Amino acid sequence: MRILGIDPGLRNTGWGVIEQAGSRLSHIANGVIRIDPNLSLAARLGGIHREISDLANAYWPTCAGVEETLVNANPRSALKLGQARGAAMAALHSAGLAVHEFSPRTIKLAVVGTGGADKTQVAFMVSRLLPTAGKLASDASDALACAICTAHHVTTRTRGAA
Repeated sequence: MRILGIDPGLRNTGWGVIEQAGSRLSHIANGVIRIDPNLSLAARLGGIHREISDLANAYWPTCAGVEETLVNANPRSALKLGQARGAAMAALHSAGLAVHEFSPRTIKLAVVGTGGADKTQVAFMVSRLLPTAGKLASDASDALACAICTAHHVTTRTRGAA
């Protein structure tokens, strides 16, 4: 199974692709989609959609995982982040992928073993689980963590259904 993980953001959207064979996870690729903040909101959302569509066409994932948006102190920022997340999810769905959504706490729990882990702990565990990934940007590390979480949960659901 090949999984595309997405850490959505209006300026920087992290992405990571892993492959799962049994219990083994392998790093395929990762990166960060950087959108010019001077563009209109519609142009930025369109850019996220286009780039994620291109990733789905380039890497042929089986499914995708997307981090859920937490409501923060600034409702306007939360709304914009939600729109970026929506553009990403629409692109994944348009590519024919099953899209799984996970809270940041669930992702941290799957990767580190505790839902209260900080970004440094998550990045450390991602680098341990995917040693060939090399030095990772924070957004790419978070996206790979989301892909790892997806691998754990999709496998669990599949096994439970059998």
